[in-house]
Amino acid sequence: MRSRFALSLHAVLLTTSLSLFLTSLSTTPVQAAPRGGGKTEVLPAQKAAPAAVFIETLGTETELRQQLRSKTGVTEMTAEYAQIRFSQAPLNSFGFVPQQGLGIALVTQSPDIMLAQVAPAANAYEIHKLADGSAMVVGFVAADLKPQLTPQLRPKNIRLSLYSNPSDKAPHIVAVPLSKLAVDQMPHRLDPKNPNGPVVFEMDLQSSANRQSPHGGGQ
Repeated sequence: MRSRFALSLHAVLLTTSLSLFLTSLSTTPVQAAPRGGGKTEVLPAQKAAPAAVFIETLGTETELRQQLRSKTGVTEMTAEYAQIRFSQAPLNSFGFVPQQGLGIALVTQSPDIMLAQVAPAANAYEIHKLADGSAMVVGFVAADLKPQLTPQLRPKNIRLSLYSNPSDKAPHIVAVPLSKLAVDQMPHRLDPKNPNGPVVFEMDLQSSANRQSPHGGGQ
């Protein structure tokens, strides 16, 4: 009798759990695709990461960002994309991610960053979505890193400090492929007392081989 009762109770619980699960699926809202704007694309698959883009000239932060955007072929997202997942953002566009958001995405290798049309803070990182759907992280680096960053095929990993804003120490703007970046710590502020001050991200730019892209693509 006890065995039959236990089996009956197990069946009831299993049926109830399945019913609740199906109900939750039917009531979960589905996010609509963005209207208008540029072409969008899901996360890219099986694509080689692009080479880093390095601007050699110097200038104001605004001038340098404009030069880099022109070189990578991206434009500002329209107002309807105030907050959007990278996978749903238009191709050939750029947005911004808070330094904490980028840090969490890289540490956890999350595939889909939430972008904002307008930088939420002065130390937010700029993200470019290229024509092939790949992501580039924008930051500022020292001049001596150019020879190591720009080759398409690198023989080894490169350790670099990627600053959110320019300085005498890091005057050159660069865009590096997100799928090649590996980190084990969050970015830190140069001035701990200034939450909106420049931050720096210590990271590894991987070589061209033997790393699975967090965006679902190979090398």
